[in-house]
Amino acid sequence: MLYYLLQPLARDVRLFNLLNYITFRAAAAFVTALLVCFILGPAIIRRLRAMAVHQVVREGTPDTHAGKGTTPTMGGLIILAATFAPVLLWSRLSNRYVLLALAVTAWMGVIGFLDDYLKLKQKREGRKNEGLVERYKLAGQVLCGLGLGTYLLLSPISTLPGASTTLPFFKYVLVVPAVAWAAWLYIPWVTFILTGVSNAVNLTDGLDGLSSGLVAIAVLTLGLFAYLLGRVDTSAYLQVFYLRGAGELTVFCAAVVGACIGFLWYNAHPAQVFMGDTGSLALGGAVGAIAILLKSEFLLLFVGAVFFAETVSVILQRSVFKYRRKRYGLEYAQKHRVFRRAPLHHHFEMIGWPETQVVVRFWIIGILCAILALSTLKLR
Repeated sequence: MLYYLLQPLARDVRLFNLLNYITFRAAAAFVTALLVCFILGPAIIRRLRAMAVHQVVREGTPDTHAGKGTTPTMGGLIILAATFAPVLLWSRLSNRYVLLALAVTAWMGVIGFLDDYLKLKQKREGRKNEGLVERYKLAGQVLCGLGLGTYLLLSPISTLPGASTTLPFFKYVLVVPAVAWAAWLYIPWVTFILTGVSNAVNLTDGLDGLSSGLVAIAVLTLGLFAYLLGRVDTSAYLQVFYLRGAGELTVFCAAVVGACIGFLWYNAHPAQVFMGDTGSLALGGAVGAIAILLKSEFLLLFVGAVFFAETVSVILQRSVFKYRRKRYGLEYAQKHRVFRRAPLHHHFEMIGWPETQVVVRFWIIGILCAILALSTLKLR
């Protein structure tokens, strides 16, 4: 909104020419996100405490997490407010990249909110805390992926084919369907990426500050890609495909990074509030949507390596347990688990790492993976 209000004044006031620069508006979005967190955060936390919106401790978590049952959850509302306000203020709302990223983030946030709300309602009624029925939750995520994939296929937002993606380390290599009918496979591909990433971030959200820090690192990296791919000169120099209009995603990414860092002020150990599924699903949707819009889905293997490892640990733990229980019996399966606990961060807690040590070390791994992702721009 501020962009549209102040930009026409640039002819008379040179200072307003800054609004034409994505870097300036991205910086403004980042600062605005921080301010929203610092201004609204305490009020939202107080309200959540007054309503007794407490964290539901997941089954299978280490015993040290028992005390977190009195910490308020649904802090994702802070993240959503600190993301949407700066984007609405500083971005060009006519840009389809931004609109699609906002739509996906909002949709996933609503699914997460419903899940958190139902868990709390069931807890108060003395029922099992299952939250939103798993198939309904998955159906909502799949529906979002189908909608995004169909839109991108039928209404491409760049000069590249709608059903296409790129590969890291390769210059000007565009992966497209070999035959026309295969283009429809792009829709399940987008659905798989979006659903997988949102659930991966959700699984990683198990320690104070872990998800918010890792998402900030990942989105900052993707924001740099958005800026470089959205410029004619830098994309030509780096020998990557130019995506007209993609640079505006930098403003969205800056807002998400600012929201995550601002939320970390309250979520750092010992956490005053948890993001809940409201925040984790929304952030996962944002990460997945950005990668899809930038035609950089395979880049998630680097940027989201920690999220990927966390998800694989859960799949491996469950699969091996079921196999061993069926073949050797329940007692044997319980004694011979792949990990002491899953997701992976709980395994390291069980072997003696303090919670803060696990979080910081995972952040370090996330930073190293981000540097590796950025190196793909030159190693082509």
